[in-house]
Amino acid sequence: MDNEQRLKEWERRRLRGARLLRSGVHPAEVARQVAVSRQSVMRWERSLKEHGTQSLRRAEALGRPRRLTTLQVKELGVMLRAGSMAAGYATEMWTLPRIGALIQERFGMKFSQSSVWRILQRMGWSPQRPARQARQRDEAAVRAWKHKRWAELKK
Repeated sequence: MDNEQRLKEWERRRLRGARLLRSGVHPAEVARQVAVSRQSVMRWERSLKEHGTQSLRRAEALGRPRRLTTLQVKELGVMLRAGSMAAGYATEMWTLPRIGALIQERFGMKFSQSSVWRILQRMGWSPQRPARQARQRDEAAVRAWKHKRWAELKK
């Protein structure tokens, strides 16, 4: 369950609890039915009396606002998919410092490497590292070595 679904589920429980409280159900029974603590139900009950049902709805945005807009994140994704060579780098490997420099150059915002990592996670990206293999690697020779020489060395 992602964070958005979890927040909706909590709001659904609070609103169901509010309906039960308004219909006269005892707070302990409300807690049992909506699977929350009695303390939560007591807090809901106080909030209902003071501010009404609207106070139990979830806030639209929690925490600090994101610095990159949704449109900027989409644009970043397009630039990353184009490859690091298209962005002027010598190799086709994205690193956190490179992505941070790209963000700073394009959007004028400086992020720490951990913040760049969180942005990538939010975009659904994961770390990918190329397998370390010699360019002149001969697969047939490697296979032969494993089957013959390695078998001898193992004995």
